[in-house]
Amino acid sequence: METTLPPGAGRVPTADAAGHTMPLIGFGTHPMRAEQATEAVLTAFEVGYRLVDTATRYRNEAAVGNALADTDLPRSDLFVTTKMPPDQVGRERLTLEQSLTALRCDYLDLWLIHWPPGGYPGVTSWRAFVRARDEGLVRAIGVSNYSVALIDALHEETGVYPAVNQVQWGPADHDPGFAEAMRERGVVLSAHSPLRSTDLDHPVLVDIAGRHGCSVRDIVLAWNLHHQVAVTVKSAHRDRMERNLSAVDITLSPQDVAVIDGLSAL
Repeated sequence: METTLPPGAGRVPTADAAGHTMPLIGFGTHPMRAEQATEAVLTAFEVGYRLVDTATRYRNEAAVGNALADTDLPRSDLFVTTKMPPDQVGRERLTLEQSLTALRCDYLDLWLIHWPPGGYPGVTSWRAFVRARDEGLVRAIGVSNYSVALIDALHEETGVYPAVNQVQWGPADHDPGFAEAMRERGVVLSAHSPLRSTDLDHPVLVDIAGRHGCSVRDIVLAWNLHHQVAVTVKSAHRDRMERNLSAVDITLSPQDVAVIDGLSAL
């Protein structure tokens, strides 16, 4: 599956998130606030992004909502993700209603538990998430920063796996076993910080970027997309937004991918 973007923006691959089409590259809004966040989201839509990622804790849902209201794009073309803080256990419905109001949306495309509550699975919250999905307030539900064991605990108690698990993920974090465990459970792996743990001066990455005529940042994003890992990229600058999105047009060779995979073992 793929989503067609405006001319020059490339073509964004997508994943199946519990039956809903999820772009594999999206626009992250942390730590932008107020007018800066609104303008950045509108610019991201112009550039070609269709997934926008926010969270209750980012304190910018209302600003993102202003962009959603101001854009000429139909709501059905957009994919809106937000996250519930782990300290809102027992207040899930209220938190969701507040997010929907701030975002000026009738529904969310994806709602995540931002962190495991107190390090536990958060089964009570997960049941509330399932109810919200079944009521049509949320199309897909997921988690962030969860281990395989915590995800299995949610499934054991409710029979429902998360559609998405958003974690820190990059070449240094690459764990084939973890990635395979997500695939086996039908969970889309999503990287919220694809560049944070990456040594952008690593000679291996610099060499590959040089051969492809692009930046190391582009190579890291392309590597994630090759593995069908969703990425959320952040920038308030249009030129950087465009460069990040251009990663969808980079095709890495099997040798490139294998070498980058091996960086996690170093």
